Amino acid sequence: MSTALQQIAGRLAVSEDEIKSIVMHTVMPNGGKQVTQDQFVTFVAVANEYKLNPLTKEIYAFPARGGGIQPVVSIDGWLKIINNHPQFNGMTFEDVISEDNGLIAVKCKIYKKEIEHPVEVVEYMNECRGISEPWKKWPSRMLRHKAAIQAGRYAFGLSGIIDPDEAERYKDAGVIQADVIDTSADEMNIYNAATLEDLITTWESIYKRYNGKSCLKQLTEAKDIRKKELQEEANA
Repeated sequence: MSTALQQIAGRLAVSEDEIKSIVMHTVMPNGGKQVTQDQFVTFVAVANEYKLNPLTKEIYAFPARGGGIQPVVSIDGWLKIINNHPQFNGMTFEDVISEDNGLIAVKCKIYKKEIEHPVEVVEYMNECRGISEPWKKWPSRMLRHKAAIQAGRYAFGLSGIIDPDEAERYKDAGVIQADVIDTSADEMNIYNAATLEDLITTWESIYKRYNGKSCLKQLTEAKDIRKKELQEEANA
């Protein structure tokens, strides 16, 4: 594991202790309190294998039922994996439209170097459509994401990782624990605060939502880290 952690730390230009602390408190479930050393090693190995940045939430994790963790890769992480694959030679999309102009499906083709025929995957709206907010707001975009991810799996044999939409379905099915609150989006908002004023406004909203919940501790730690960074930038 030391080698994997060293490689990630080297790519991100932070120390091994720093990245372990940040990952345990902001990326692993429940601030790392339920995470064993073996689970941390597994997560770091997967993140390193796919060259993903856990600090920007390209990859994070949920605890799996019966032990272990389930790495979850954001759409940005999936596209990074696909685009950086040495055999990748382009990707195209085609919408399948009904007579009443509704989106039936999305076809995704991935072209591989020195391979004559592209890998083609078709994802259908009636099979994939979820009930989450992203599906309600951007169904066409979400279906393109699903098609790209599945095509990437077929083309390059990607395994052991799932996307956020699949994570939601896994929680509903009891495969991963549903009682863990996913605060990754709020943590990202904290780290994206450009000024102390922005951080204060962001924190007020977060505090109202999570006051009294155990996950507030890890959010507070993330807020304090960002506050210190902004103060140092202001005094530089």
